[in-house]
Amino acid sequence: MTPTTRRVVLLCVLLAGIGAAFYWRERLSTGLLTDWVSQLGVLAPLVFIACYAIATVFFLPGLLFTLAGGALFGPVYGTLYNLAGATLGATLAFLTSRYIAQDWAAQRAGSRLRSLVEGVENEGWRFVAFVRLVPLFPFNLLNYALGLTRIRLSHYVITSFIFMAPAGAAYTYLGYAGRELAGGGEDVVRKALLAIAVVATIAFLSRIIVHLRRNRAG
Repeated sequence: MTPTTRRVVLLCVLLAGIGAAFYWRERLSTGLLTDWVSQLGVLAPLVFIACYAIATVFFLPGLLFTLAGGALFGPVYGTLYNLAGATLGATLAFLTSRYIAQDWAAQRAGSRLRSLVEGVENEGWRFVAFVRLVPLFPFNLLNYALGLTRIRLSHYVITSFIFMAPAGAAYTYLGYAGRELAGGGEDVVRKALLAIAVVATIAFLSRIIVHLRRNRAG
């Protein structure tokens, strides 16, 4: 199989996977995911990370998996597994865009691609850190769009893992608190209030970061 043929086959697989994901996404829920993964025993973390990564490549909503990770594994391990799955999926999407589906990814990114390319050209990994902390671009599309820039893979992976952590930890805890509320666990009111406070803090910090960035640019 020639390199061109291989790329065409892989692109067809990608498009078929995305199409299937969009067809099934309305049927996928946090409850369905947690029920299925919880039955896998010791394999549950590995299967969950793999599913999160595949979902990221195929444009399934990452928030659904993040909440499920918190409900399944708790705030600590859930955060680690969520970050592992999200980073692996983001890396696969990045590599797919860079080496297999450049034209398709550029078309999907549209007019937003220029601002991403300019940001990475001017700031390198710092710009990746910014867009990971502040959700100005859809997560799944951002992974593909960044693959079209010239940032080094190692910088992309490390920066993504570190700067996805704050929001990842916040929403993981939200999933954990939701499970506790549904199950009537101890201190449910405290956990619910803490979950709301954590998410509100992330939103507030995002606004602060945008404000500071604008002042710096000005």
